[in-house]
Amino acid sequence: MNGHTGALRNDAALLAVLARQREAFHHEGAPALTRRRADLLKLKAAILAKRSAFEAAIDADFGHRPARETAIMELLPTIQGIDHLGKNLARWMRPRRRRVAMHVRPGRAKVLYQPLGIVGIMSPWNYPLGLSVMPLATAIAAGNRTMIKPSEFTPRTTELIAAVLSGIFPESEVAVVTGGPDVGAVFSTLPFDHLFFTGSAEVGRRVMRAASDNLVPVTLELGGKSPVIVDQGFSLTRAAKSIVFGKLANAGQTCIAPDYALVPEADVVPFIDAFRQKCRNAYPNGPLDASYSAIINEHHVARINRLIADARMKGATVIEVCEHDPRRDRALAPTIILGATSEMAVMQEEIFGPVLPIISYQTIEDAICYVNARPRPLALYLFSNRARVIDHVLTRTTSGNVTVNDTMLHYAVDDLPFGGVGHSGMGAYHGEEGFKSLSHVKGVFTQARWNLADMVRAPFGRMTDRLLGYMLR
Repeated sequence: MNGHTGALRNDAALLAVLARQREAFHHEGAPALTRRRADLLKLKAAILAKRSAFEAAIDADFGHRPARETAIMELLPTIQGIDHLGKNLARWMRPRRRRVAMHVRPGRAKVLYQPLGIVGIMSPWNYPLGLSVMPLATAIAAGNRTMIKPSEFTPRTTELIAAVLSGIFPESEVAVVTGGPDVGAVFSTLPFDHLFFTGSAEVGRRVMRAASDNLVPVTLELGGKSPVIVDQGFSLTRAAKSIVFGKLANAGQTCIAPDYALVPEADVVPFIDAFRQKCRNAYPNGPLDASYSAIINEHHVARINRLIADARMKGATVIEVCEHDPRRDRALAPTIILGATSEMAVMQEEIFGPVLPIISYQTIEDAICYVNARPRPLALYLFSNRARVIDHVLTRTTSGNVTVNDTMLHYAVDDLPFGGVGHSGMGAYHGEEGFKSLSHVKGVFTQARWNLADMVRAPFGRMTDRLLGYMLR
């Protein structure tokens, strides 16, 4: 655990940090609005001051990721998210009046939003800065103290996050824990007041089981196979341009990246042509293009290649949009898979790479049924000019968030909640929903000296009967 004391990796050390944070929370109580806003501004300033260092660290951890992509995909939504929290925090923190029933009038009811206490955050490797700092900012806005366990796959970025945060927050407020899966396993067993996890469904299940021993509530931001539906009559050029962005940003290593595309049968060939052209427009030099990101490590390169090989072996047609160049080993070429079936691993596992299966369909109802026959995804994308079709798809499908006529941009809308459902996760953050997720919503009822409630208490009489008669009419 990096704070002011170096790396601590055992149960006792982690419990000691948690105990110090809890003691400080009980001693100091909930921070005031001014303190929370000041902490958010301090966090924002520290991140911006180290912008170049973060871009360089992430580039080194990935083997290649463009600084502009890091700025667009991580820094921009994080900084804007912090600004949104600070701007709206006073309104969210304000106690809210609630209606009271007649038989307890003239008592008053209100809801208070209190910090939960200590929030544990387990962040992934694919966006190591944004997916650590945005949950942290949300926890700070809600008045909590935090312990963060970033991924061991991005050690340089983790080291920089730890250094930056320890420079602006004492360990009793924010602590960064380092280490591999063994440390993560211990971290998930700690008796936090809330545990926030972003990662795979497989690890998410283990995290939830570990948290349940201490009855720790969890927010799980997982993933899954987020579909794209291209409606008949929609511009294939426009759809392909957006899908190329969503599929190839960060080389497809995004939890809300389009996983596969459902395309009308008559449009499959022209869609492939449009997709190929938009790939070339975005990345003229293919996998060697300076704007094209690498896969995080050799393990994931092998995993993606295994998905492609399995599909080819089972009869799918594999189309490399451009050739792989061995001069950059971990930069995989954008690849289309035609004829993918449910027996293929590429349609069973989240791809998390620059591979796009294309599934043909006859009617929009067929596309909806295809989506509904699979676990609920973290995101769904629909390209359509027909309001009736848009409403039908939104009504008939259940997913995390939806972007219509583009990809991934719902994540950048700070006032929208972000989260999954079912297999893709539980709970939400961003905006007011994030503030509420990491707050205790306390209901308070204040009774008046003279009140109607006394009439429904023994000894009962005619007034009790009249009141009951009115209330049960």
